[in-house]
Amino acid sequence: MLVISLLAIGMGVFHIYTAGFGVLPSWQQRAVHVLWALLLIFLIFPFRKGKSFGYIDILFVGITIVTGWYMLAGAEGIQARQGNVNDLDMVYGTLLLVLVLEATRRTNGLLMALIGLFFIVYIFFGRYFPGILAHPGARYGKMIDQMFNSTLGVFSAPIYVSSTILILFVIFGAFLMKSGGGQFFTNFAFGALGNKTGGPALSAVGSSALVSTITGNGAANAAITGSFTIPLMKKMGYSKKFSAAVEAVASQGGQIMPPIMGASVFIMAEALGVPYIKLALYALIPAVIYFLIAGFIIFFHSKKLELEGLPKEALPNPWKVLLKQGYLFLPIVIIIGLMVIGYSPMKAGFYAIFITVILSWIRKATRMGILRVLGAIEDGVRGALTVVAACATAGIITGAVSLTGLGLNFSRFMIDVAGGQTFLLLVMIAVSSIILGMGMPTVSAYVILAVLGVPALVAAGVNLIAAHMFVFYYGVLSGLTPPVAITAYTTAGIAGSNPNATALYAMRIGAGGFLLPFIFVYNPELLLQGGNATTIALAVVSALISSYLFAAAVENYLIYRLNIVQRVLMFGAAAVLIVPGFMTDLIGLAAFVGVYMWQKKAAPEKTGLVQESNAQ
Repeated sequence: MLVISLLAIGMGVFHIYTAGFGVLPSWQQRAVHVLWALLLIFLIFPFRKGKSFGYIDILFVGITIVTGWYMLAGAEGIQARQGNVNDLDMVYGTLLLVLVLEATRRTNGLLMALIGLFFIVYIFFGRYFPGILAHPGARYGKMIDQMFNSTLGVFSAPIYVSSTILILFVIFGAFLMKSGGGQFFTNFAFGALGNKTGGPALSAVGSSALVSTITGNGAANAAITGSFTIPLMKKMGYSKKFSAAVEAVASQGGQIMPPIMGASVFIMAEALGVPYIKLALYALIPAVIYFLIAGFIIFFHSKKLELEGLPKEALPNPWKVLLKQGYLFLPIVIIIGLMVIGYSPMKAGFYAIFITVILSWIRKATRMGILRVLGAIEDGVRGALTVVAACATAGIITGAVSLTGLGLNFSRFMIDVAGGQTFLLLVMIAVSSIILGMGMPTVSAYVILAVLGVPALVAAGVNLIAAHMFVFYYGVLSGLTPPVAITAYTTAGIAGSNPNATALYAMRIGAGGFLLPFIFVYNPELLLQGGNATTIALAVVSALISSYLFAAAVENYLIYRLNIVQRVLMFGAAAVLIVPGFMTDLIGLAAFVGVYMWQKKAAPEKTGLVQESNAQ
């Protein structure tokens, strides 16, 4: 529909312009962002899924336009009345909350909308909640003042980040995809890894990891790359379930892989007051370990099945791909460089968009004309709508937590239940993160746990960066955990496998990701927190060796299948290598060498048995 396309392009142009030439005053910038997104959501996402645009949708569009007129025409007055709202503020503030929750229901599902509604109800009925969750309650006018007139509710930090940085990076990602960047990443990954043992699956991991750093969305990336990687893996002899699980793990993991990562990290940077590029650097080592563990598991699985890689002649030459299309990676390098020398993420994203267009003209096949540019803007804005709605609802939750004092009370409650035991507290928050992440975007799960769980972790002595990364990781990984594993279900649909079986297998391949947050809490050197260059280097080397051993133990294979004693020793060796200290590293290495020599000694006999079994 032309109207929708024009509105989407208009929203994109507005944000590109304000990124380059100056944003509006804070409340107005956020209000324009939210209202424009709401209007598009009610035009694109019907009231009932699968139905056409109807009267209820017209009603919501009309309410959005009227509410928008009141907010933008009277913006200065609305802000001036903070602490002393009038009747019209309460009417239009109520309408905005209804619009946000309905938009969230349409884009993110009923669960997320109900959570937002619950926190609004909690503001008024706190006195009826048990124990430390109880609070005196607040007047309706006070709630509207918090949620509508100020930047402490709907227009709080999540929407600030969404309106200035996030949408710009989503648009940039769309430009990079339109210019052929996604195809370059896929070709390069398959050329570099395709001929190795487990090549097709390893290539899927590599290409999905690269592409999802652009999209920042696991399910979206799975749909983009999975349609190519999953059929290829199945053709090479991997099961449907395994193929879908590999793609799910790689796609979801793109949110933790620098340099772009997912929306949550931009919000984290704002909350911590740490430059985004520095936070991306902190996240680099755990992200590499996550993908290494997945890669090692695929490698051992392929060795177990005796599946070789693709012949080199059937693959693109990675060096030729790099020479021919490597310029498409330059915008990401430029973004990193600009942020390193001090440019804000917003300004870096602004310049990167234009640089992407200019670079696309190097070759005719990637050249972006006006229609492709407009198409990229529209795609970017459409791709951002779900996150904008989630951020607005996350703002409601943040405002309610702040208004009621729930954050402090919840932290005390968690610490009391854990009995002062840090490990038990970590387990409780990990489980809470996974549950909250089911069926909602990572950004929503992260914001909720950042205001509720992180203070408890910090009070228990956990490093601040590690605490935020802890809840962020589990919010990401909830996309793999049944009963609502969005990314795993997406890949299962492509592969034709059972959704829940795929999700469970994805948890196995991505098992390292579920352990990593515990590891870097107790070993913050992996996040470049504390220690000196020597201790950080030792921690990284130990973690890399541990990744290899853990993957072998999970897949039950080293030189050949492990027996029960060997498998226990490998798990034990992987565990002790993570514990800081020279002695634990020595014990872990000794256990690994022992298992390796044990298998090496019996290898000829075992290999013969395997070959005889295969022949039969």
